[in-house]
Amino acid sequence: MSAAARLAVDIGGTFTDLALDLDGHIVSGKTLTTPQAPERGVLAGIEVLLAKAGIAPSDIGTIIHGTTLATNALIERKGAKTALLVTEGFRDAIEMAFENRFDQYDLFMDRSPPLVPRPLRLQVPERIDARGNILRPLDEDAVSALAETLEQERVESVAIGYLHSYGWPAHERRTRDLLQRLLPRLWITCSADVSSEIREYERWTTASANAYVQPLVASYLRRLEQRLRERGLACPIFLITSAGGLTDLDTAARLPIRLVESGPAGGAILAARVARQCGLDHVLSFDMGGTTAKICLIDGGAPLYSRTFEVARQYRFLKGSGLSLRVPVIEMVEIGAGGGSIAGVDAMSRIQVGPASAGSEPGPACYARGGASPTVTDADLTLGAIDPERFAGGTITLQPDRARTAMKETFGSALGFDAEESAAAIVAVVEETMANAARVHAVERGKDLEGRTLIAFGGAAPLHAARLAEKVGIERVLIPTYAGVGSALGFLLAPVSFEIVRSSYMALDATLDPAALARLRREMCAEVERFVRAGDGSAPLVEFWTADMRYRGQGHELTIDVPLDDLGTDMAHTLRQIFVREYERVFGIAVPSLEVEVMSWALRLAAPEPPFDPCPPMPPASVPHPLYSGEIYDLHSDRRRPVPVYWRFDLVPGAEIAGPALIAENETTTFVDAGFRAQVNALGHIVMERDRDHG
Repeated sequence: MSAAARLAVDIGGTFTDLALDLDGHIVSGKTLTTPQAPERGVLAGIEVLLAKAGIAPSDIGTIIHGTTLATNALIERKGAKTALLVTEGFRDAIEMAFENRFDQYDLFMDRSPPLVPRPLRLQVPERIDARGNILRPLDEDAVSALAETLEQERVESVAIGYLHSYGWPAHERRTRDLLQRLLPRLWITCSADVSSEIREYERWTTASANAYVQPLVASYLRRLEQRLRERGLACPIFLITSAGGLTDLDTAARLPIRLVESGPAGGAILAARVARQCGLDHVLSFDMGGTTAKICLIDGGAPLYSRTFEVARQYRFLKGSGLSLRVPVIEMVEIGAGGGSIAGVDAMSRIQVGPASAGSEPGPACYARGGASPTVTDADLTLGAIDPERFAGGTITLQPDRARTAMKETFGSALGFDAEESAAAIVAVVEETMANAARVHAVERGKDLEGRTLIAFGGAAPLHAARLAEKVGIERVLIPTYAGVGSALGFLLAPVSFEIVRSSYMALDATLDPAALARLRREMCAEVERFVRAGDGSAPLVEFWTADMRYRGQGHELTIDVPLDDLGTDMAHTLRQIFVREYERVFGIAVPSLEVEVMSWALRLAAPEPPFDPCPPMPPASVPHPLYSGEIYDLHSDRRRPVPVYWRFDLVPGAEIAGPALIAENETTTFVDAGFRAQVNALGHIVMERDRDHG
């Protein structure tokens, strides 16, 4: 066959998911993640998938990869020993942060500590003002002296963050050149290259995070590339970014902070595509894997985008309690609620689930790999929702007795629960945690959950989607085909794209210079095009142009879509009108007496998404035959009851199933709860709707 096959690989905290596209035919698989050397799990999974598909390594034309390596390094604080060089007098800016309390009533509030400890935040005599004037030249002798300190402290990576370098990066880049000459082994990140925006705290934390994970991520990517080449996979390798675009290997190694949410971004892309295909305007995307659950709002067939993101929150739902990053990202909430989330009893005899996870090593108790603590997977297995022989496509045979033992040992003496009661309690807690996260996420963005469709994917999500929908008042649930590897499938739909931001202040009044704005746009477009063309030199590109605007004197901005054409002869007036309309839509009021100003401009270039055909109407209903009869513990009646079990790929379009029932497939199982009725639509997606006649 020709080298047209496309392979997607998504490394999660527990499983590495793979999806192979053979001219529209999907071959999928899962393998346990190998956290000490992630490439081992990737290569093992690829070998299994190639054998399953009956193709050779040379038949692969493209590899698209997403990984949680950067995220895990930040959360677990397992990155490189990093130093931060800052303008003299500002070494504590990243510790002072926003100078606020995210929980004003908690006297023992625990802040997320900076990635760089104070002794390694080194001051450099230099200063450029906000207009680009050099107030104090860079002291190159001081930089050379600091090189000795870096060597003595065995620093592996350095972030350089000077005041106002977003617009005038000369001092940062000269410092980089000096350090590279003196210490060629050093990894170096300039804040102006990572985040060219005002507000030094977020710019410096982003640069520090990039420096912190770069040695780990870049070395992993180079090892992976080498191992793939050794096995005959000489095709291009792309990385999925947090904003849902594809970038080349060199860019990913230089800017690994752009990969922080790469896996979850793939799931949001899949949910957005399914929403457009099925004509769903308002969707809640629900991705639950082995380690975390991700929830994303999708309106009009597109997820919400942001340039501000928090990682490693100390408090699960509290904004401001994590490490603030300034990178383009698909906006979602991520919580420690996955199949491997560990359950226990706290000092007040309350059941707690997550955020700690058993991961793949040692894994849940039922994996029989050394894990002894009960997890959500153990609970689902104990309740009868998982077939122990078919789990992960039969690659892992689960041990129900070990799961039951873990339940009894943890909850028996503490609460007097038997195994089924313990499992039911774990499931109830984790589903309420996810429901609460969905409610908070919607409220924070001024959105409503009512009337949405829940699109669920990931290894664990289809098991819990119906009850989650019931908790948040959603009437319809959709489980896409190959839902168990949903994020990897989303990678195959992602376009090559890249975005940059430039802080360039402009008042929307008579002083606005249209020629200067046009010149800025051309320069940004040329810079972004270099990144995009490195990934795909032939694709036509679509341009997206936004501006961060505010009323003069305000502290925060709204991101406004700027038309690429038709701004008229009075450009300032047109932009001001666009801002006022959006401001009034968001806040319900406009302030006509205040002037409007632009703080930053963002430009994104993307290859157009491949076309798709809309979903045909629902076929006539038919009644399928179950594969066999199973038994589950019913949370509604607190007793075990028989349920039919269906094999998903035996179900033809139109097949209709009344709950309770289980629909199994290689990488996941869909639970049709009592009170729901499932039907397979023309694209093979399972659509579950509340049965209004159910008592």
